[in-house]
Amino acid sequence: MSIISNLFGKRKPDLPPVDFGVLKCDMHSHFIPGIDDGAPTVEASLELLRAMEDLGFRKVWTTPHSMADGYRNPPEVILGGLEKLRRAAQAAGIALEVQAAAEHYLDHDLQERVARRHLLTIGQDMLLFELAFINEPSVLLDIVFQMQTQGYTPVLAHPERYAYWHADTRMMEKLKDRGVLFQLNTIALGGAYGPAVQKAAERITDKGWYELLGSDCHGMKHIEAMQAVRTAPYLHKLIDGGKLMNAKL
Repeated sequence: MSIISNLFGKRKPDLPPVDFGVLKCDMHSHFIPGIDDGAPTVEASLELLRAMEDLGFRKVWTTPHSMADGYRNPPEVILGGLEKLRRAAQAAGIALEVQAAAEHYLDHDLQERVARRHLLTIGQDMLLFELAFINEPSVLLDIVFQMQTQGYTPVLAHPERYAYWHADTRMMEKLKDRGVLFQLNTIALGGAYGPAVQKAAERITDKGWYELLGSDCHGMKHIEAMQAVRTAPYLHKLIDGGKLMNAKL
């Protein structure tokens, strides 16, 4: 085992690469071809699925963006794309199980869609949603309450990436008190989104607030970052903590 030095001159052993096989399932990605900013073609999708299989995953929940403006992607579009991807994967000899939900953007359309239950979930009730990166939505707690009233379990995508919470975690505390699950973008722990996001991810890890890991994979650069993050101490801490729910999905 090699030895590295930290900034204070102390020497510590490198950590071995994490085996993503212990997670079994990745629950946030963009593999359906041509419907959002993820894989543009079937060929690109298959390359990503093979790479996820090589990383040790046995199953993926792919979650295209779904929003009022931009990538609308109603359930029928996503499920149609899923069937196309499954057929291509089977023909290519890829054994990875592929399921589909959506990454729902909290916009003016989401409240109405929650009321109609016109949404795709991970499993029976896990509703993956994301927020704007610029300003905290004023209706956040209201929409969480509505989701739960309709029988959904809210899963907040990548809370570490919302800069407005980097210096003030009170809203995150309120969300956890209300039973919202937090999903980490795994590569954040390797600095893929910059040092501020990495520090936020580490703070949330220290608080024990993450229940799910997701690659949020859009392309091969994300795969390379997934490979690189495998030795990150905080990734080991999360997986060794026994709180992650990925294997049950």
